[in-house]
Amino acid sequence: MLVPTPAGEARITLHPAAGEPRALLALGHGAGGGVEARDLAALAAALPGHGVGVALVEQPWRVAGRKVAPAPKTLDAGWLPVIAELARPGLPLYLGGRSAGARVACRTAGALGAAGVLALAFPLHPPGRPEKSRADELLSTGCRTLVLQGTRDSFGTPAEYPELPDTHRLVEVPYGDHGFAVPKRAPVSQQEALDVITAAVLDWLRPGSDQR
Repeated sequence: MLVPTPAGEARITLHPAAGEPRALLALGHGAGGGVEARDLAALAAALPGHGVGVALVEQPWRVAGRKVAPAPKTLDAGWLPVIAELARPGLPLYLGGRSAGARVACRTAGALGAAGVLALAFPLHPPGRPEKSRADELLSTGCRTLVLQGTRDSFGTPAEYPELPDTHRLVEVPYGDHGFAVPKRAPVSQQEALDVITAAVLDWLRPGSDQR
């Protein structure tokens, strides 16, 4: 489904919940790829069977075939109308994404009244530039926030994170890089790394969960 935005047309690929939906998770992609990313695809496959629909959101620049992501303000402008289109009365709406998409979700969660934010491979800083921290975006979501970070992520490892507020939870993805790829010789498989992600998200979304 195409949605008009001030930045151009965005595209929603909806993976509806099986049976009566109990929540919807909208996920945006990163600056270097689209909604086919392994973590987004894994969540779109796993969550609907547990009553959580997944909406994969392609930013207008990707829909238009451009190769370079625009400025953060333009990314936010391409996201807000999509979330307004997805919102349904009485259905909790969670926002999330990977990398640049996680930043968009963090920046807009408060204004959109999100039930929570899922940050996949949040780019804590540019590679090799830890002094250029983006932690403020992550810390200011104002709602329950789950962060999944690979231990080999060049944009920031779990060990580099500041102390998080009680609303936030950080889960390590062992041996994962910024795309959650794991080396062939790692003691965990690629599927096991993805299973860490899906299990953590399902636990966080579990009805009545007291997990941050």
